[in-house]
Amino acid sequence: MTVLPDDGLELAAEFPDVSHEQWQRLVAGVLRKSGKDVEGAQAEEALSTALEDGLRTRPLYTSRDSAPEPGFPGFAPFVRGSRPEGNTAGGWDVRQRHTAADGSAVLSDLENGVTSVWLAVGDGNIPVSSLGRVLDGVYLDLAPVVLDAGPEVEPAARELLRLYAERGVAKDAVRGNLGADPLGHEARTGQSYDFAPVAGLARLCSGEYPGLRALTVDALPYHEAGGSAAQELGSSLATGVAYLRELTDAGLSVEQACAQLEFRYAATADQFLTIAKLRAARRLWARVAEACGAPQAGAQLQHVVTSPVMMTRRDPWVNMLRTTIATLAAGAGGADSVTVLPFDHELGLPDAFARRIARNTSTILIEESHLSRVIDPAGGSWYVERLTDELAHAGWEFFQRIERSGGLAAALRSGRLGQDLADTWQARKGKLAKRREPITGISEFPHLAEKPVVRQAAPEPLSGGLPRVHRDEAYEELRARSDAHLAATGSRPRVFLATIGPAAAHTARTTFVSNLFQAGGIEPVTEGTFRDSGATEVCLCSSDALYEEQAESVAAQLKAAGASHVFLAGRPGQYADVDSYVFAGCDAVAVLSNTLDRMGVS
Repeated sequence: MTVLPDDGLELAAEFPDVSHEQWQRLVAGVLRKSGKDVEGAQAEEALSTALEDGLRTRPLYTSRDSAPEPGFPGFAPFVRGSRPEGNTAGGWDVRQRHTAADGSAVLSDLENGVTSVWLAVGDGNIPVSSLGRVLDGVYLDLAPVVLDAGPEVEPAARELLRLYAERGVAKDAVRGNLGADPLGHEARTGQSYDFAPVAGLARLCSGEYPGLRALTVDALPYHEAGGSAAQELGSSLATGVAYLRELTDAGLSVEQACAQLEFRYAATADQFLTIAKLRAARRLWARVAEACGAPQAGAQLQHVVTSPVMMTRRDPWVNMLRTTIATLAAGAGGADSVTVLPFDHELGLPDAFARRIARNTSTILIEESHLSRVIDPAGGSWYVERLTDELAHAGWEFFQRIERSGGLAAALRSGRLGQDLADTWQARKGKLAKRREPITGISEFPHLAEKPVVRQAAPEPLSGGLPRVHRDEAYEELRARSDAHLAATGSRPRVFLATIGPAAAHTARTTFVSNLFQAGGIEPVTEGTFRDSGATEVCLCSSDALYEEQAESVAAQLKAAGASHVFLAGRPGQYADVDSYVFAGCDAVAVLSNTLDRMGVS
């Protein structure tokens, strides 16, 4: 850590020194007022936040939170970046993905800020024979091309190399990645393909195309199956090690093999976890290279993609905010290339506006926010350094677990890896259902009158292997049931909100309940009477004090008026004629699903 010279400015000179223990006592005093009688470290622990992988984010980090020295940018262990200059020379590579044979869209992207293109080839995407048409007008010596061709990687690679030769691009000017990833394809589809052609492409690139890589280590299948950050890291390491074994067996040196790999990770709206994950990934791969006897070959090339898991189908405009935070985190974490998924990614093929917003997200962060002018901007933060270290240990542990089971291919085929990912996702689903992990526009502040965004259908994603999960999936099912009811009957299922007392007594709970029911496509009715509302179920909303006085009598009146089910907004109590309770932390998905069942909404 850098020691600042004594400049005569004592910033804290007028304040007495405060110890960590004093701070803990103050925290304990505040918690005691809220009913938590804890002292010392327990008081600090009460304010900590549990993350996946057994990690916790604490409320305060100090110089006592030591972490290994991260080194310098461009030098092992590469925590602070794989290059000495970082992204300061023009920012990160802005890489846009294309799945349709639309050459005009590719040119439009490249003319307006995109610096490389990522093409999905085969399996209903861009035909190999259409590569020339898709890349027509593209200056191939300036714009790197990255392929994602699955088992068609060899014919796709040969066609791309033919285009380079045909257009007179010198071999040392070729940049990009042929995208071979047999294990990633198996994770996606359950089907493997032969590594021998991949090894041949790697030898060709190593010998003749110094700026072209042959393989991608894609960690997105594990992220999209619900895996945690550590599981994503561990799976990527296991994949990378498997490829090193295959490439060195095919005659490449460890240094040559490492130079053929590009790693792909997901960036989420959890900015600090994303930053720490990318920094930890570089440290871990440097450790692998060191163990293989090539420590200077451990500079990991990182391609980061904004998370598909976090993208929502309803209120998709909010996805622009999610991808902005994720892109910021990717840039701050030292990503070499960043792909921002368009906000309508989950709805079909993105339109021109969505692609424009996606590419401009990176442009604004680079050109206007100047994020790339600082190397490793999060470095030196006690929190980030400690989180990086803890995540690196968790990722390494998961990597070793995969290796002990026989490697990534064996872990995939036995189902063990899939079960580990499923267990992690199941735990996260519980948080989503209870809205402990809120989804803006979906589980929080939904908009039932929102006009659907319609897009042209996109090619079906690969399937047959690990599942693809989405944070909004449980709520999407509920909303789909409501939509079907609306189409069949002309109205949505309704719940009447019966308020007790003045607005000051019921407004907070009325707002809470309105959001809760709308998350399941149930329209809250607050005007008029229960008899006129068209609802069969009702929810009481007021303060605890007024509940004690009036809840039972009001519930009885509503039951007499025909209410089939009475909710009360608040913690469970013993009120006659109240059938169930809704409160912060309740299982919203279960409550909403059961409510739709009772209403006959299939």
